Amino acid sequence: MKLPSRRTAAAISLVLAVAALAFSWLTRPDPLPASAIPTRSADRANGEVLYHAGSCFACHKPPEGASNLSLPSGGTPFETPIGVFYPQNLTPDPETGLGRWSEADFVNAMTRGLAPDGRHYFPAFPYLAYRAMPVTDLLDLRAYLIGLPAVTAAHPQHAVPLLAFARRGVGLWKRIALGRPPFAPPSGGSDSWKRGAYLVNGPGHCGECHTPKDRLMIEDLSRHLAGGPHPGGEGKVPSLRGLLTRQKYEGVSHLTLALQNGEELGYEDLSSGGMGAIQENLARLPESDVRAIAEYLLSLK
Repeated sequence: MKLPSRRTAAAISLVLAVAALAFSWLTRPDPLPASAIPTRSADRANGEVLYHAGSCFACHKPPEGASNLSLPSGGTPFETPIGVFYPQNLTPDPETGLGRWSEADFVNAMTRGLAPDGRHYFPAFPYLAYRAMPVTDLLDLRAYLIGLPAVTAAHPQHAVPLLAFARRGVGLWKRIALGRPPFAPPSGGSDSWKRGAYLVNGPGHCGECHTPKDRLMIEDLSRHLAGGPHPGGEGKVPSLRGLLTRQKYEGVSHLTLALQNGEELGYEDLSSGGMGAIQENLARLPESDVRAIAEYLLSLK
């Protein structure tokens, strides 16, 4: 086989170098500066509400056999069609958790999908939804997490092919995904309805499972909360629209009761397919918030 000439080899090397530089520039992290974080006293009680609204423990629970099964130290495998992810330790351990994260680090993780060292987080972490949360709420959530007991819990690297390249490539995906405005409820509706819309679409990130994705794995908002393939790759997630017309629930009080009690009162559809853990977290919310969620969901035609 004839080898390429020196000129051809040099041209190929130049093209590859330019491509590498372009890839590096297009996938560079774009963090918020520390100056963008307001100075305020965080409300840890509000942070606890947001923690349960987001069902943080459901994803960040420790694996069976861990020393403390009640804290969000992460590590339970999350299997997806592209690989296995191991969720972050959310306790304030300085070595394996959030103990050394600044407020800016936390806000950048939640809204920009960036680790403190600038690595891109895979969108299995639903930061597209968390962008709908005001920075003040994010700081309250951080205050709640930082106040938890620290657990040392190191986890395996994500089992994703070509991990480093794939992680950097998320930067390209973000250029499209983060260009879309975050969720904002319409101007109409009661205060309770708006609160429900915020909890469902912001901290609750319900659309991550209940809204189908397009070819770029970005939520297809034309089918918002209309159900679709399960993100784990097996089965389907039901639609949250038309719950009244489909006679799933009789009204706001009925759905509120179901969200608070799940299968304890015979609502098996709220305790299957992963919803059991979500319902358990929602049951910890103030009743006014559970009712607001029910009011919003039942308004979806």
